Amino acid sequence: MEITRLFDFPYYQLEKFNLSDALNTKKDGVWVATSTQEYIDQANAISRGLLRLGVQPNDKIAVISMTNRTEWNICDIGILQLGAQNVPIYPTISEEDYAYVLNHSESKYVFVSCNEVRDKVMSIKDKVPSLIEVYSFEDIDNCKNWSEVLELGADTSNQSEVDALKAAVTTKDLATLIYTSGTTGRPKGVMLSHENIVSNALASAYRLPLAETGMRALSFLPVCHIYERMLMYLYQYKGVSIFFAESLETISDNLKEVKPQVMTAVPRLLEKVYDKIIAKGAALTGVKKKLFFWAVDLGLKYEPYGQNGWWYEKQLALARKLIFSKWKEGLGGNLDLIASGSAALQPRLARIFNAAEMGIMEGYGLTETSPVCSVNDMRDGGFRIGTVGKLLPGVEVKIAEDGEILVKGPNVMIGYYKDQEKTEEVLKNGYFHTGDIGHIDEDGFLKITDRKKEMFKTSGGKYVAPQLLENRFKQSRFIEQIMVIGEGQKMPAALIQPNFEFLEEWAKMKNISYSNLDELLASERVQDRYQQEVTEANETFAKWEKIKAFRLTHDAWTVEGGHLTPTMKLKRKIIRENYIHLYNDIYDL
Repeated sequence: MEITRLFDFPYYQLEKFNLSDALNTKKDGVWVATSTQEYIDQANAISRGLLRLGVQPNDKIAVISMTNRTEWNICDIGILQLGAQNVPIYPTISEEDYAYVLNHSESKYVFVSCNEVRDKVMSIKDKVPSLIEVYSFEDIDNCKNWSEVLELGADTSNQSEVDALKAAVTTKDLATLIYTSGTTGRPKGVMLSHENIVSNALASAYRLPLAETGMRALSFLPVCHIYERMLMYLYQYKGVSIFFAESLETISDNLKEVKPQVMTAVPRLLEKVYDKIIAKGAALTGVKKKLFFWAVDLGLKYEPYGQNGWWYEKQLALARKLIFSKWKEGLGGNLDLIASGSAALQPRLARIFNAAEMGIMEGYGLTETSPVCSVNDMRDGGFRIGTVGKLLPGVEVKIAEDGEILVKGPNVMIGYYKDQEKTEEVLKNGYFHTGDIGHIDEDGFLKITDRKKEMFKTSGGKYVAPQLLENRFKQSRFIEQIMVIGEGQKMPAALIQPNFEFLEEWAKMKNISYSNLDELLASERVQDRYQQEVTEANETFAKWEKIKAFRLTHDAWTVEGGHLTPTMKLKRKIIRENYIHLYNDIYDL
């Protein structure tokens, strides 16, 4: 069958694979499998139930879940089959943003995962006139359960109405509104059609080497973002069984239980995994420690396709057997493919994980491009470290005079919901203006260098690309987060959030006594150590780019604290405002 709409994916899976464990969620300590047939049957029941609740084509239904889970996917298909739109909302945004998104989208019903989300919705329900009812996936007091919608749809007598509405949905129709977290201002509702996401999933299938039998994926990146969601449809298309991690804290345990072959990740998570591995190696002694860091040094020199020569490959084979096999075992033992996106990946991580035979394939895209524009692929020479790979089939990119990446293709959004002005700002002559700066090399590999809006000029007229510097500085185990500053100032500088856990371990090892964190951060030895890290990282950059001064922040930068977007990007304006005293101190303001 031909797939033209998002709800075609499970039906295609039924026809081709008919999995017994299409979707898997852990409940009360046991993995509960939902077959492809059960997935479709329950999605149809949701469709019938929603129809009886009065849902019509183009109505908006919000789904807000703290974790990825089977129920989310069932509701997704059930909503889409009616020609209605799924509005996924990131669960930890503020109540004010909940009210804004629900009002802006005019959502009629909301499915929530748990009590925490339900409480936030109920606190603003009176401010959302369109909202009729809230249903919960979990059993909680004073809230209707999603099973009531399933029961309402148990009577199949209106299935013919569902089938008629399904048949009326075209590939060009709106499928979803995804509200971008945004580093400034109100979230924008990105309108993505069935064609946008379907075309992206099918094109990505050419690049991700997924076998069509017996593969398992572990899913934990928020499915309310288009990156993980598109991969969900891709997994269904390729017959991959999807297992939903219980939480970010249980990923390590879930990897060992599920033993997946594939998962998605963001660079920050991979950095943390790498740091933990290195910390374990540093705790070894004698020959074991020497052997461990010999393998690490070897891995950090990795180049694909045997470019380092036969002697390197021979050593690498030994390192894989003695050291890297244990790393892989710690992540379940079968993990062959990690699709990395959302932010720039440090080249050292691409090298070390690929050396360890856990192939990180970095890609590039935005919510507005559904999301993938390009991605690396180990096959046929399609992998180059430091790039985001070659363009997907059907995606066209041209580089503007100022270096901005412009994208054209079936994956480019319809526009921003109820915002023609902002739509026209970014969609010009059929091209989406990404706001990212980059270039395509002679072999067709795309390289991203920075965000157009984040580049700044010093008072000396020199351009500084903060992301390039930040990515290099975060290689330090002492640095958890860093924001490069200096627009209009005489020099670049940085606000640094220390890796508090590692710093305290280091202080203990160095016998540095302190009574509180403030005292530790102010100590001369700590300041000197950070200066050493800054000096070392600075060596990579030109004179005008080097960080000339820095200040350490005394608290962690978090999504909840407003420092970071849900996809872990810096909210630069807010961070600067929060630490304006440090900024003023650096520049003697």
